[in-house]
Amino acid sequence: MTPDYEMIIIGGGPAGLTAGIYAARARRKTVLLEKHGTGGQMALTWEVENYPGVEKISGYDLGQRMEQQARSFGLEIRSLDVTGVASGGGLHRVGTTEGELTCRALVLASGARNNRLGVPGEAELTGRGVSYCATCDGAFYQGVPVAVIGGGDTALEEALFLTRFASRVFLVHRRAEFRGTRLLQERVAAEPKIEPVLEAVVERVEGSDGVTGLALKSVRTGAASRLAVEGVFVFVGWTPNTEFLAGFVPLDAKGFIPTTQNLETPVPGVFAAGDCRAKVLRQISTAVGDGALAATMADHYLSH
Repeated sequence: MTPDYEMIIIGGGPAGLTAGIYAARARRKTVLLEKHGTGGQMALTWEVENYPGVEKISGYDLGQRMEQQARSFGLEIRSLDVTGVASGGGLHRVGTTEGELTCRALVLASGARNNRLGVPGEAELTGRGVSYCATCDGAFYQGVPVAVIGGGDTALEEALFLTRFASRVFLVHRRAEFRGTRLLQERVAAEPKIEPVLEAVVERVEGSDGVTGLALKSVRTGAASRLAVEGVFVFVGWTPNTEFLAGFVPLDAKGFIPTTQNLETPVPGVFAAGDCRAKVLRQISTAVGDGALAATMADHYLSH
């Protein structure tokens, strides 16, 4: 049976777009499937300053440049939601909301999404004061206090961004020190609008029609406290977008895809790249490297 494509790439973030550039330049008949707009989590980043060769750029603009470059080499990009993947007869079958597509090599670059806190009030107030994207929603909180939950790079970056709008930014973290890079920690410490709230966890998001505050508990003493805020921005890690792969490739305990150093999965002809892959560092630069290697190895697989 002749497949629809030589290669299918699932996911349109920096890993998927880079894989698309390499596949298209290799003259492989390739399609990239992305249910949302291209760029992935990168598109929600207000400022990227650690991508080599680019001093500063918005994540959205960087994603648009990557897409334009991929299309210039002839990459086909389709807005489709992938519902499942299977293999058989030497082909990989990708189920979508508009039917099945087949290929001989498959690159999984489905990315990851923000974790939830899982506390009372969070789900009920999502979109009414609880957000997972400061770039998307920060402007709605002009002149009012907000809280950012988390201590990694994303939380620190988003807290700094929110100082453009909010009157006060409480940075709530369960540990005694932030985990973000030293440069970002120095910027946070120098920003008078940011107030760290360390060794504290959120017990409840308060409010009915909108957020009115956070109920906190001290990790060290167990003492309860309250923060009066009108917005809550949550950045406490990532969950991979791999539910549709259950039973197709092995997943680790957190749902990420383990691979070899050449980004191979145990399924012949299937490779994984970017934030959906089990690895230590998740950055735009590492996603781009993953995408380049995955597409190159997929090209070698098709050749041999």
